[in-house]
Amino acid sequence: MDEQPTFPAGAAWFPEVVRHFERPLTRYALSLTGDVERARDAVQETFLELVRSASKVDRARPAPWLFTVCRSRAIDLARKEKFMKATDVADLAERPSAAPAPEAAAAARESAEEARRLLAKLPPKEQEVVRLRFQEGLRYKEIAAATGLTVSHVGVLIHNAMERLRGDLDGADASPIRS
Repeated sequence: MDEQPTFPAGAAWFPEVVRHFERPLTRYALSLTGDVERARDAVQETFLELVRSASKVDRARPAPWLFTVCRSRAIDLARKEKFMKATDVADLAERPSAAPAPEAAAAARESAEEARRLLAKLPPKEQEVVRLRFQEGLRYKEIAAATGLTVSHVGVLIHNAMERLRGDLDGADASPIRS
């Protein structure tokens, strides 16, 4: 998402924005709510708000506005149910892929599972900014706009998270292999 798509002018703008952002927003909302249905509800409410507030949105770069509203809706939904949990690693590991060789697929799954396990150990704010940066491809400024943090705070959180992850990975590489 580093390269910003060009959205058509006029009536075709909204369907293109929905097509482009529905999945990334759902992934993001899922990381905040831990529930697919609540995540979908948050995204639906985000797009409804987009219809109501279209004149306030930068049509060339709608991502910061969309992620900000989606974050707010997801947190509101999680608060309403007074229930927030992390995304289940087992559910994420079962996603279908474009089948590479079985050995490569197994190694990739193990690496991805390890990354998710290590990511889940980070504090929630660090998890959120890391996901927005590396999963959704947002820039620091866009992450700051979406989360209400300063750009420098986003940078510090990402730096600290990456240092923790590197340390955890180094520790995991040094651990003996179990048979």
